[in-house]
Amino acid sequence: MARYIFITGGVVSSLGKGLAAASLGALLQARGYSVRLRKLDPYLNVDPGTMSPYQHGEVFVTDDGAEADLDLGHYERFTGSPAPRSDNITTGRIYQEIIARERRGDFLGGTVQVIPHVTNAIKEFVLDGNDGIDFLLVEIGGTAGDIEGLPFFEAIRQLGNELPRGHAVYIHLTLLPYIASAGELKTKPTQHSVKELRSIGIQPDILLCRTDRPIPREERRKLSLFCNVRESAVIEARDVASIYAVPRAYHEAGLDGEVLAAFGIEPAPKPDMSRWNAVMERVENPEGQVTIAVVGKYTGLKDAYKSLIEALTHGGMANRVQVNVDWIESEIFEKHDPAAHLEHVHGILVPGGFGQRGAEGKILAARFARERKVPYFGICFGMQMAVIEAARSLAGIEKANSTEFGPCAEPVVGLLTEWMRGNELERRTAEGDLGGTMRLGAYKADLMRGSKIAGIYAATQICERHRHRYEVNTNYRQQLETKGLVFSGMSPDGLLPETMEFEDHPWFIGVQYHPELKSRPFDPHPLFASFVEAAVVQSRLV
Repeated sequence: MARYIFITGGVVSSLGKGLAAASLGALLQARGYSVRLRKLDPYLNVDPGTMSPYQHGEVFVTDDGAEADLDLGHYERFTGSPAPRSDNITTGRIYQEIIARERRGDFLGGTVQVIPHVTNAIKEFVLDGNDGIDFLLVEIGGTAGDIEGLPFFEAIRQLGNELPRGHAVYIHLTLLPYIASAGELKTKPTQHSVKELRSIGIQPDILLCRTDRPIPREERRKLSLFCNVRESAVIEARDVASIYAVPRAYHEAGLDGEVLAAFGIEPAPKPDMSRWNAVMERVENPEGQVTIAVVGKYTGLKDAYKSLIEALTHGGMANRVQVNVDWIESEIFEKHDPAAHLEHVHGILVPGGFGQRGAEGKILAARFARERKVPYFGICFGMQMAVIEAARSLAGIEKANSTEFGPCAEPVVGLLTEWMRGNELERRTAEGDLGGTMRLGAYKADLMRGSKIAGIYAATQICERHRHRYEVNTNYRQQLETKGLVFSGMSPDGLLPETMEFEDHPWFIGVQYHPELKSRPFDPHPLFASFVEAAVVQSRLV
């Protein structure tokens, strides 16, 4: 039977519960155990799909088409296991399902309440589908005491009593702030956070303490005494230079050993840390560096591009170079010459996005890359803008544009209203709901033999994750291909362009999907590895 690890947070948000869960999962894997990770999000949205990146950061997309919390990206990158839809749930989705059941009469006229109906639904979600798994790690979003999180805390409290003895462990991630004027770390915020958690009925077994310096013995003793945990269970989670150093740092601090001891697993299997040592060897010993310009519209919040940042890092690992990202707000190019901002870079990446703001700047970035022979990587919206640029500049379609920005005379990019998922036809309308109505999840694509992208993949059929409403209009395909733009990847039915490239350019590739979602530190995505390799070549020319 699976053992359950519940990870909660206290004092402040954004301490890194997702990274802690992912790192612990990786450490348990290193000891030979199978793991699964799940995220419970207390907000009322059904999923993060309609939320602004400035509100929530990146929307992570799973193979089966779920729009999920960005922490699922950490789970996948650190464990290598694809996360399904069932690994993320929100208050909104739980209430949506309960209300639908109430409307059907499933509760036989009974009063529907938070306890037991909502908490039962949460427990069912946590317990479902864990056959054959050694450890299930469950991260609860937010912090102890948040009003919207109370049903989740109550549910995991109940599970602690309902699971067999010794099958549930609670880890509380908290902050130890350093007060410079006092010259010491302060334990009182953590004490109050644990007190709040204990008032709910949950006694942490392990404290994972975020800090920027070593925890003195006296502070450890104080935390142990006032928070009612063993002194060995006060784990130091000190800041590190790279997120890929976290598993090793947590192992050295004793986290995985303490977790297994809490379950009574002693002596514990020895971990094989070779995978993470190899990753860190490449991170810590680069043989060069390149600069990649990311021309986007959410550059003020790096979490909006979390998987993209990590995929570029992985591409650097594959080439043993450090990738420096130059974040550029695309709107700036609508007022200033792009050359002033792009002449020094070794590659240009235009990521996904929605809406008209900054679109013309992205088109100008694509033009600069095409004309100056700078490696260009267009992802989703970035591919569409590159195609519009080629239509205007090369094919003479001066009014080429996207219907995403309103009616236009030359809809080179248009609304996707029908597409095939396997043998099923899926539809959406311009007036329909925004949430969950895009082309979402993994779809196959056929790559042209002899094309650059087929060579990069070393394959002619691929399967990648999508998240978009608009597609390049194939009615313009012939006009564009006569000017050197090649649609080198198409959907299996031949109707939807999946990739494009220029034959006469060193490295200019656009993809309609999001390859960054499938990149791993120990298995970099081939497109990012190849793009960074092209940037290395460019760095020798600049």
